[in-house]
Amino acid sequence: MAVDCRYDVIIVGGGVNGAGIFRDASLRGLRCALVEKEDFAAGASGASSGMIHGGVRYLLHQPKVTKLACLDSGRIQRLAPHLLFRIPFLFAVPRGRKLARGMLLGLDGFFEAYDRYQPLKRGLRHERLTGAEARRVEPGLAEDIAGAVVFDEWGIDGQRLCWLNARSGMDAGGECFTHVRVDAVEPRGGGAPGWVVRGRRTLDGSRWEATARAVMNAAGAWGPGVAGLGGGSYRLRPSKGIHLVLDRRVSNYSITASALDGRSIFLEPWQNITILGTTDDDYFGDLDDVPVLQDEVEYLLASIESIYPSIRECRLIDAWVGVRPTLYRYGPYEDDLSRDHEVFDHGERDGKPGLFSIAGGKLASYRAMSEDAADVLARHLGVTKPCRTADEVLPGGDAPADEEGLAGEFRLPRHAVRRLAYRHGSLAAEVLRPCVERPAARRSICRCEPVLEAEVRWAVRRELARTLADVSRRTRFGTGPCGGIRCALPAALVLAEETGRDAAWARDEARRFLEARYRSRRAVVGGDQFRMEAIIARAVQEL
Repeated sequence: MAVDCRYDVIIVGGGVNGAGIFRDASLRGLRCALVEKEDFAAGASGASSGMIHGGVRYLLHQPKVTKLACLDSGRIQRLAPHLLFRIPFLFAVPRGRKLARGMLLGLDGFFEAYDRYQPLKRGLRHERLTGAEARRVEPGLAEDIAGAVVFDEWGIDGQRLCWLNARSGMDAGGECFTHVRVDAVEPRGGGAPGWVVRGRRTLDGSRWEATARAVMNAAGAWGPGVAGLGGGSYRLRPSKGIHLVLDRRVSNYSITASALDGRSIFLEPWQNITILGTTDDDYFGDLDDVPVLQDEVEYLLASIESIYPSIRECRLIDAWVGVRPTLYRYGPYEDDLSRDHEVFDHGERDGKPGLFSIAGGKLASYRAMSEDAADVLARHLGVTKPCRTADEVLPGGDAPADEEGLAGEFRLPRHAVRRLAYRHGSLAAEVLRPCVERPAARRSICRCEPVLEAEVRWAVRRELARTLADVSRRTRFGTGPCGGIRCALPAALVLAEETGRDAAWARDEARRFLEARYRSRRAVVGGDQFRMEAIIARAVQEL
């Protein structure tokens, strides 16, 4: 029986799982809407380690998670080849470590098993190095190194990946509504099947409402609360993770080491910065205001300096924090919790047919998770079209950009074109096209990344960016060493022009952005940098 609803399915949550489900379901011909309270990848998806990795640490206890991650890593490389970059890893063992030689032999055998999965993701076989060989390839290592094992994984910009999935779903006919906070998920009244989802637009306070035959809750750590709005229930064991951000690439290898408590941590070159992470702690606080604590910062620094002793001489510029929607299990240490995922049918669990939730997993397996969720929706809605997301490339992934040609055609610095081409792939030429009629669009708004004015305008016109924070997630504008102090106001003026606002609004928006950047940076600054941050904070107040 046909149901008179505006949509077949409403997906709540704009993280990588929500965007992936939105894309998959839209490609199957379902009328889809995605609703997100902030912006794409504004939660855990944008605060991850930025890797489509093979899940090596799950190999012993959850080999199916490792296999799934490796399979999907290979698929994602084909879907968005412009976004992927290889990261070599070096797992160093200090000579002072108890049974160091035995540990090296054990690691050698462990990675021999992992090598069986490497072909699934175009990975290279591991190699075992002596201490001298390890220091030769990475001079920053401590002198007291017994040896190391090297292997490789793949890095990715999770925020771009999330947006490209949303863009693909919109290209297939779906609609996205960002900055809409859902506050009601209710069955339709009068005996009519389906659901009503209501919310409020956070930027102007207006109401939003739509009906659908089904609702998929992909709200991550916020998921149990969203499910509760519709009468559904499930439990998570939320896990907080932080990463520290250094102002440049301090190593060409991702250095993996054992932390103070035996967990694995890493110092990872990622795009044009370095990240140090990550923690893994139970978290039951405010999900909209997750703090980065000084003891978490010290835990990471104290742990990595045993392997990389000069780490405290490097400049910290930021901290990322996110809360993983880890599946509930009582008892295990946080780091031992499963990274598997589950789709909950609240019709079977709670007597609420048409309401579903997804939880668990990780960035590397988002596509497979999305397929599982879309399969459940398709069965419920009587759709037989198969999944297409394993083979159909994401926007920009069909061909590499001609960086040299673009730099010459638009008279741009090669490094600026390289960064833009990384983010946009084959669409880079289209992003730059307005530079022909508007030469000013060639200027660098953000020199740290860099980001051109043309890309800021593209983010607003074509990528649903409505705030400077949105622009930052699309382009990495304002995330470099200057913290946005040099580029926030110029970018805000461009944003204001594109959205029909005045200079006063641009000034206020720049202030909001810089205040948020300061809040994320303040946990990692000290000494001279703390004094500089205080000067910046005062300058922001005077904008």
